[in-house]
Amino acid sequence: MTDITAGMKAPAFDMATDGGGRVSLDGLKGKSVVVYFYPKADTPGCTTEGQDFSALIDDFAAAGAVVIGASRDPVKKLDRFKAKRELKVVLASDEPEDVTNAYGVWVEKTLYGRQYMGIERATFLIDGEGVVRRVWRKVSVKGHAAEVLAAVQSL
Repeated sequence: MTDITAGMKAPAFDMATDGGGRVSLDGLKGKSVVVYFYPKADTPGCTTEGQDFSALIDDFAAAGAVVIGASRDPVKKLDRFKAKRELKVVLASDEPEDVTNAYGVWVEKTLYGRQYMGIERATFLIDGEGVVRRVWRKVSVKGHAAEVLAAVQSL
C-alpha cells in the first residue's frame, strides 16, 4: 500500500469525470486541490459527503480550491448520482484503478466479519505546486467538509 503523507509530491492523476470531461492534477496547477475518495456513488455516507462538500463549494472556490470526489464507479453512474443528488463537486471515475492504487486507498475492509477490498474514505489536500499538505484517513463524514475547508483557508 502506498502511504501518502504531508510534504510528499502528490501522485499525478488524469481521470474521466461526470459530464464527459477529464480532470488532471497537471491541469489544476496553481490551484489547491481537494481529492476525496469515497467507496460507492449513491450510498448514504457517500451521498452525505458529496452534499456536504457541495454545500461549501462556493467557499472552496473563494479560497482557490477545486473539490474532486473520486471513486471506481463508471462515469454514467456518476452522472446519475450527481443529477439525482444535485451535487456541485466534480465527480471523477477511476475505473482503471490507477489513482486509488497510487493514493493507497484501495484497502482490505471488514463488514459483518466478511473481509473484502474497497476504497477507504480518505481526503487529500494538495497545494498549487502539487505537494500534499494534509491527509485525512478513515474519514468520518459528519463535519469533515468543514474541517477540510478550514485547512484550505489556512494555506
